[in-house]
Amino acid sequence: MNRASEEEPNEKRSGADRGAPEAPPGDPRAGAPLPTRLYRRRWFIVLLFSSYSLCNSYQWIQYGIINNIFMKFYGVETFTIDWMSMIYMLTYIPLIFPVTWLLDKKGLRVIALAATALNCAGTWIKVASVRPDLFPVTFLGQFCCSLAQVFILGMPARTASVWFGSDEVSTACSIGVFGNQLGCAIGFLLPPILVPNVDDLDELAHHIRVMFYITAGVATFLFILVVFVFQERPPLPPTLAQATARCIPAEEYSYVASILRLLRNRPFVLLILTYGLNVGCYYAVGTLLNRMIISHYPNEEVNAGRIGLTIIVSGMVGSLICGLWLDRTKTYKQTTLAVYLMSLVGMIVYTATLDQGHLWVVFITAGSLGFFMTGYLPLGFEFAVELTYPESEGTSSGLLNCSAQVFGIIFTICQGKIIDAYGTLAGNIFLCVFLLIGTVMTGTRRKDGGNFCPAEGSHFEEQLVRLLFSASADGCILTPTDVPALVSSAAGLIKSDLRRQKANQIAKEEAERQMSGQDYGATALLAQTQPASSQP
Repeated sequence: MNRASEEEPNEKRSGADRGAPEAPPGDPRAGAPLPTRLYRRRWFIVLLFSSYSLCNSYQWIQYGIINNIFMKFYGVETFTIDWMSMIYMLTYIPLIFPVTWLLDKKGLRVIALAATALNCAGTWIKVASVRPDLFPVTFLGQFCCSLAQVFILGMPARTASVWFGSDEVSTACSIGVFGNQLGCAIGFLLPPILVPNVDDLDELAHHIRVMFYITAGVATFLFILVVFVFQERPPLPPTLAQATARCIPAEEYSYVASILRLLRNRPFVLLILTYGLNVGCYYAVGTLLNRMIISHYPNEEVNAGRIGLTIIVSGMVGSLICGLWLDRTKTYKQTTLAVYLMSLVGMIVYTATLDQGHLWVVFITAGSLGFFMTGYLPLGFEFAVELTYPESEGTSSGLLNCSAQVFGIIFTICQGKIIDAYGTLAGNIFLCVFLLIGTVMTGTRRKDGGNFCPAEGSHFEEQLVRLLFSASADGCILTPTDVPALVSSAAGLIKSDLRRQKANQIAKEEAERQMSGQDYGATALLAQTQPASSQP
């Protein structure tokens, strides 16, 4: 059946059919232009991803937020329970590179299946670990869930670019990150409610078992949904840039070369450091929140969870607002700097009010901290895509998350030791210092740094022509009428004011040339890039 001719209710085309790349030879649609289309199922795909990301991230903090209760049940030290959340960070660091390679080679569906399968297995292992002498078993279950996280964190940007139009990618990416944040919020809220601090170990085991069974049931349901519903990509691409990308052979892409190019991109390396500092502080605050609250407000485990919930919920609002703002303004550096600065201010205010004896004040200051610190997460992903285009979104996201895990482990261990020795005030000042460093570094970063940048001297036109002919060599027949639409699509994906202006100028020039009525082929377009003396 010719999928190009299918019509679904409430679908819309994201670009004109005229100017779209034609189907390769051998395809049933050969000779017909390949249109672009936005499918309504794209919202179900991103919501499904967001749901299983939620289920996994919930488990990151379910031990740490009732740290004192699990210490009593399993008879272990507080630092051991801290590792139940830090294992999420540790496993990510060595595994992100092979998983990102797998994402580039096998695509979204394989990664989604691996993530949900590991998450499901981890939850059932935990169900079997509810006994005071089985702490190694519950650690194994948490380890499986931490492996699943590696297959999840790099997917929001890739899912958004594969399924959504150029004016929706920031919002879609924010929805993907939203699920992770909501899971953390539930992880702060539910464990203190489901597992009260009781002295009877048998009763405590019953409460823990109920919590683990609920998690396992949800994880199993989501795994089944992914098996039967999750799709690799839409039948037709959402943008002309994605249509062209489909025509480029997979063997032309080198994962190692991509990483090396990214590490030579100085603005992106600076983003890796600043993103790691900010998100690492967020991980440390989340992991140690129970210890910080209980030290000043004894027996307030439930309120400690509610404060964590406040941090995450306000951060989810911040994430969505930032995503919508970026889709409209494209002001990446200015928005990132403003959010980073306000994260620093929020951390300072939270630190100053934590020990004042008024829990309601802590709720307010923690909420303001979460609005900006958690709201920074999707900003980092989208700014990375902006700085590194046309490199893989999964690779850039993976490097950002790897940096965050490294700093998260360092900050959690160091702040925990500082809190034990000098108190929570000194521990929070420690984080404020590094947020200040990150703010200064963000303010000194240049806006542009991508490999596909039409700034002066970057030869944007030549790069575009090479892109056109790499597609043409693989069977996608592109004519000069394709250029304006392709440039506009690339500009929408690049999402930079300077790049968009230059791309629009090129599109205008191409449109004026079409007024002559001449019909040039790809060979003639190539000839236009040669010196006049070389033309017949």
